[in-house]
Amino acid sequence: MNHLFCFGLGYCGQALADVLAQQGWKISGTTRDGGCLENLRNKHFSAYLFDAETPLPDNALDEVTHILLSIPPGELGDPVFLEHGADLAARAKNLKWVGYLSTTGVYGDRQGGWVDENSSLTPSTKRGEKRLKAETDWLSLYENAGLPVHLFRLAGIYGPGSNQLEKVAAGTARRRIKPGQVFSRIHVDDIVGMLIASMSMPDPGRAYNLCDDEAIPPQDVVTYAAQLLGVEPPEEIAFEPKDMTPMGLSFFAESKRVSNQRIKDELGYVLKYPTYREGLTALLPTIADRH
Repeated sequence: MNHLFCFGLGYCGQALADVLAQQGWKISGTTRDGGCLENLRNKHFSAYLFDAETPLPDNALDEVTHILLSIPPGELGDPVFLEHGADLAARAKNLKWVGYLSTTGVYGDRQGGWVDENSSLTPSTKRGEKRLKAETDWLSLYENAGLPVHLFRLAGIYGPGSNQLEKVAAGTARRRIKPGQVFSRIHVDDIVGMLIASMSMPDPGRAYNLCDDEAIPPQDVVTYAAQLLGVEPPEEIAFEPKDMTPMGLSFFAESKRVSNQRIKDELGYVLKYPTYREGLTALLPTIADRH
C-alpha cells in the first residue's frame, strides 16, 4: 500500500492527503497543534505532534513510501532535516518520493523579469534565504544518500477559505499599489495535481515551479474578486511597508514572473486554474453559501 507521511498537515498537506486518502492511500503526518490532532485522527490519519523539541517516535516512519515536507524552516534551519534527516537518509531505498515545498522567493527580486528553474538562486529576503538553505540541505541527502528528493517552489497560494473573495466579503481586502509590482499565484488544487503528477513520474533531484500562467499586480486580484461578489472594490492606497505583516512584506519585496513550463513539458500537467480568474470564479459558491 502507498503510504504518505506529511511533515506538516497544514493547508497544502491536508489537501494532498484528502485526495490520496480517497484513492486508498494510508496517510500519516504531523501537527504542532494538539487541538488539530483529534480532527486529523477523525479522518483516520495517523497523526503525531512534532516540532523542534518533539521528535517522532521511532516507528512513525515504518512502511512509509512517500514523504511531503511542508514545515517552514526556523532560525536554526529546517526542523525535519535537523531532527530526522539522518533517519530519512537511512530509509532512502524504501522511499519512492520525497517532496519539499519551497518558495519562488529563492529567486529573489527580478524587477518584473522572468525566472525558470535554471535561473540563479539569489534570495533577497530572510524568508527566501532560509528556504534556499533548506533546499540545499535536502538536496545534500539526495546527492550523498540517494534520498529521492524533489523541490517544489510555490508561488502565492490560494484556495477554499484562503483567497481574496474571503477578504473582500469580510471587508479586510486592500488594493495596495506599488508601481511595477507583479507576482505569481497558484490554486491549492493545482498544487495537489502537480505533486501527484510528480509522484507518478519521479525524477529525484529535480526542481519545479508551481504557479499559474499569469503573474499580475496584486490589486487586480482584489478588483476581480469584488466584481464577482458584485460590490465596489476597496479604494486604492499607496504601498506603505509600515502597514504590512512580515509575510506581506516578503511578497512585496520581490517582483518577478515565474515560468511553469517545466511542469507542463516534463510531467504533462494541465492547469485546472490557468489564472486567478478561473480560480476565483470556481471559489465563488463557497462564499455565496455563507453570505
